[in-house]
Amino acid sequence: MPSFDVVSEVEMHEVTNGVDHANREVSTRFDFKGTNASFELNDSVITMKAQAEFQLQQMLDILQTKLNRREIDIACLDIGDTRQSGKEVRQEVTIRQGLDSTLSKKIVKLIKDKKLKVQAAIQGEKVRVTGKKRDDLQQVIAMLKEAKLDLPLQYNNFRD
Repeated sequence: MPSFDVVSEVEMHEVTNGVDHANREVSTRFDFKGTNASFELNDSVITMKAQAEFQLQQMLDILQTKLNRREIDIACLDIGDTRQSGKEVRQEVTIRQGLDSTLSKKIVKLIKDKKLKVQAAIQGEKVRVTGKKRDDLQQVIAMLKEAKLDLPLQYNNFRD
């Protein structure tokens, strides 16, 4: 029986490379000279440090550009509030991965509302869709691509 998995994953190695490139650009740009502006990546949280809030906005633009060039969808970024700590301003950007239960349920509901001859089952942080015909599965993929969900989705493990 043909099946595929709906997942939301981010290539963390590419995120590391993007953060390194963003650090390099900030260290060489003239408008950041003399400031201790930097990016730090811990697990799936990027911490931006600068001296002023407008510099954080510029750093966020740099980060989004570098990640976008590495084919990482910036819709998976959860941008936190700015925090003042002494002379430094910080902002955390969290990289969201995996389907949480509410989004998984929403995906299953979208698939069932379409009334195709497929079954959708939540399996941890992914949704497995199975059906008798490959065309039905391709219709599900097309429908999910059109749906406006807040996380970028990938479709992998397609089996015939």
